[in-house]
Amino acid sequence: MNINDVIIKDLHVVPYMQTYQDMHEFTQNRNEQTPDEIWLVEHHPVFTQGKVGKAEHLLNHTNIPVIQTDRGGQITYHAPGQQIMYILIDLRRRNIGIRDMVSFLENCVIQTLAYYGIIAYTKAEAPGVYINHKKICSLGLHINRGCTLHGLALNIDMDLTPFNNINPCGYAGLQMTQLKDYVLNIDRNEIKQLLTDNFINHLSKY
Repeated sequence: MNINDVIIKDLHVVPYMQTYQDMHEFTQNRNEQTPDEIWLVEHHPVFTQGKVGKAEHLLNHTNIPVIQTDRGGQITYHAPGQQIMYILIDLRRRNIGIRDMVSFLENCVIQTLAYYGIIAYTKAEAPGVYINHKKICSLGLHINRGCTLHGLALNIDMDLTPFNNINPCGYAGLQMTQLKDYVLNIDRNEIKQLLTDNFINHLSKY
């Protein structure tokens, strides 16, 4: 196996818990020869709480389910129209640190947005990607046996209203934004290609 071999799977819209369980099963069963994988997916509406998430960041109870997870970070929201990229990467095999992996994810989003002429940036104190003080991409990881689970969620063309029921990522008053506010004609397949290409480009350097 070539270490740079990465399997990309486009899973389309899948219930969150199914993907969560599949990620853990994949990681539990993988070995040092298992190729790394990237899963592109969207979820039905769901709030997900990070492993150290605080209950007070859920401001209003709705009919949208809230699921406790083992990823880093606080509460966030997923729904169709948000492009999620889960990364199942063996960090030890590639000798990559967790901080570097977070930077890879942030930079691949910044590069993807730059393709559309959008200037985006990160915040040292609040992981993710921002445009004009609004958050467009959230991320959170979990490490198991030296391998990553979870990944990033990039808002493309979705109903942002449910974010009003939470403090996104634990920050009161944080406003969310999405790509459709800046780009008229969005090609979802192009976005998937840009995200994966930019991420693998960073990954291939290790």
